[in-house]
Amino acid sequence: MTPYNVIFAVTFMILASHLWRLNLARVRENYIRSFQFPKGIYAKVIKKYPHLAQKDMELVNQGLRQFFMAYQKSGKQYISMPSQVADELWHEFILHTKHYQVFTKQAFGNFLHHTPAAVLSGSLQSNIGLRRCWKYVCAEENINPHKPSRLPLLFALDSKLNITDGFTYYADCSGLRKSSNDQNNVVYCGGDFSDSSIDGSIDGLNDNVSGSDHGAGHSADDHGSGDAGGDASGGCGGGD
Repeated sequence: MTPYNVIFAVTFMILASHLWRLNLARVRENYIRSFQFPKGIYAKVIKKYPHLAQKDMELVNQGLRQFFMAYQKSGKQYISMPSQVADELWHEFILHTKHYQVFTKQAFGNFLHHTPAAVLSGSLQSNIGLRRCWKYVCAEENINPHKPSRLPLLFALDSKLNITDGFTYYADCSGLRKSSNDQNNVVYCGGDFSDSSIDGSIDGLNDNVSGSDHGAGHSADDHGSGDAGGDASGGCGGGD
């Protein structure tokens, strides 16, 4: 085989491998978007939040899919869940063990575990997972993560649906910082997740950041625990 043939063969294999990965990603993303959740999955969520209607749960369903999409698009890195109500729906889904196992295998190629984790701390590496989630759900809705004009659905759900123990976010917090004495809702600013001062990376949304990531409430594939009373928060998390 001539050197040119070797170069051609190697180039062809690299291209074929790249196309295969792109196609696999598309197949998995389409699966996440179209998967039919088990019947009755909304019941216990509505029991906890009885003011919610079926149409509200469809929004929660969509928000949870955004979370799963963010996990898939991140290359299955750790991400945190920014919504308590979507978090509750995820819990319910997990209880349907056979459906959940099939879903995670087809959507990600692996089982997405769910374990408790500590509240996010204020350390430089504490809210990587939440920022990573922000990056990908903003991309999903064509929102500029650095200068958002609105919140993506997943970050807006708790406030939109008046979830009493939920997390409240604002797209732009210029001049707006809610009193720390508010015991019902904690306020966070979406634009802060792309602030380069958060982790020292170029744009604050760099996936290649070392260290443990933590979610407030729960995490999946947990890598440690943060200090309570952090300055950013989310529900559950998942990833490596």
